Amino acid sequence: MAVAGSKPNQMHLKYESQIREPLVDGNKTYHQVTEDIIRPIEAKPSTLWYVGFFISVSLLMFGVYSVYREVTYGIGEWNLNKTIGWGWDITNFVWWVGIGHAGTLISAILLLFRQGWRTGVNRAAEAMTIFAVMCAGQFPIFHMGRVWMAFFVLPYPNTRGPLWVNFASPLLWDVFAISTYFTVSLLFWYSGLLPDFATVRDRAKTKLRKLLYGIAAFGWNGSTKHWQRHESLSLVLAGLSTPLVLSVHTIVSFDFATSVIPGWHTTIFPPYFVAGAVFSGFAMVQTLMIIVRHVLNLKDYITLGHIEAMNKVIVLTGSIVGVAYLTELFVAWYGRNDYEWYTFGYSRANPLSPYGWSYWSMMFCNVVSPQLFWSRKLRRNVWFTFFMSVIVNIGMWFERFVIIVTSLYRDYLPSSWSTYYSPTIWEIGFYLGTFGLFFTCFFLFAKYFPVIAVAEIKYVLKTSGENYKDKMGKIEEQKPEDFARDYAH
Repeated sequence: MAVAGSKPNQMHLKYESQIREPLVDGNKTYHQVTEDIIRPIEAKPSTLWYVGFFISVSLLMFGVYSVYREVTYGIGEWNLNKTIGWGWDITNFVWWVGIGHAGTLISAILLLFRQGWRTGVNRAAEAMTIFAVMCAGQFPIFHMGRVWMAFFVLPYPNTRGPLWVNFASPLLWDVFAISTYFTVSLLFWYSGLLPDFATVRDRAKTKLRKLLYGIAAFGWNGSTKHWQRHESLSLVLAGLSTPLVLSVHTIVSFDFATSVIPGWHTTIFPPYFVAGAVFSGFAMVQTLMIIVRHVLNLKDYITLGHIEAMNKVIVLTGSIVGVAYLTELFVAWYGRNDYEWYTFGYSRANPLSPYGWSYWSMMFCNVVSPQLFWSRKLRRNVWFTFFMSVIVNIGMWFERFVIIVTSLYRDYLPSSWSTYYSPTIWEIGFYLGTFGLFFTCFFLFAKYFPVIAVAEIKYVLKTSGENYKDKMGKIEEQKPEDFARDYAH
């Protein structure tokens, strides 16, 4: 029994500060949460879903044909030459790897730090990570030209005699980093789905549906032992994933930083690539989640608070990237290396140079435009956020393009200078094809999987749901003696 005169916020009924806005809007019960999130899976796909899915599959087919052209007729189908050996292909590889970073960060690091706002967006962000890594992994493989030799990058015992892969090559480190990242992310994503698969299984109306979701749920029955193991596994995978967030894009940056090309061999690349990856990844999460909350009517679960929290991360990482850009310019000038300064001072920063337009597009999209998010009103504006998320990802693509092409198109020998690099239709087609693969997977995910973690939303409902916060707020407003009397009854 409570002691008269004690304040309500000293009681165990006080779960969370009333200052923080709710993570779940509306008067939700456990049953209503299940209905809202599972119903889209059970309903027939809308016309809008079919239109989007058809467009995605069409892009994927165009990408498949573009890859067929490259494999059949060789790497010459791409507009590469003896100066520019890397073009759109590696640009898109680094871009897609960066997109995949936000999912693991939201899932793993925010879980370890007990950030409740991750619950509304973590499931879709994890799926985005997996699909983005699937898209990224194709580019280095097809860039080999003879794609049937791809197995040579795998260091397994073989009959090739003394021939082994070069363990000193960062390109081999990519193989290890990305395959590990994909495996851990897939396990993290799938283990979180088990309780929700069991929910869909138990609600299934047909035998086939019950069978398929039953297999996917791995016999989950919601027992205490299952929940304990689930919690332990989540923490272990989060612990494994956290260093991967930093290591994967660090290793990708080593593709450049360990070379001797002007504009590449710089120690700032690892942290600046990681910040840029989180920057672009959060922007893509915003793009997808704004569409999902609108189409599937999940505004009560993906709230303005979620959108604002992610925009804060975007403005932070965008500022870090901006500092990195200025640091590069300063070091190139201060180092008094003529070749380095030529790359930065002329090839990139000079608006009149052949690629000056791409550098200043990058600066505007990545450094200038995110600063608008210092305004709380703009951070909570859904349509402005959607527009800005697209702008940021365009800017991050330009960053990778600028790093690669402006360092390669003019080397030490003026006789081998390339006047201008532009992609062929098959390079563009390959890139569009990965968009087709990404959105085809995402449409299927949104139709057959719960896009929000039902179990995790229920976990935060009674501490951060709007109706429960209202109840606690009313209790706080009571006089201490009234509260003590009510609590005693």
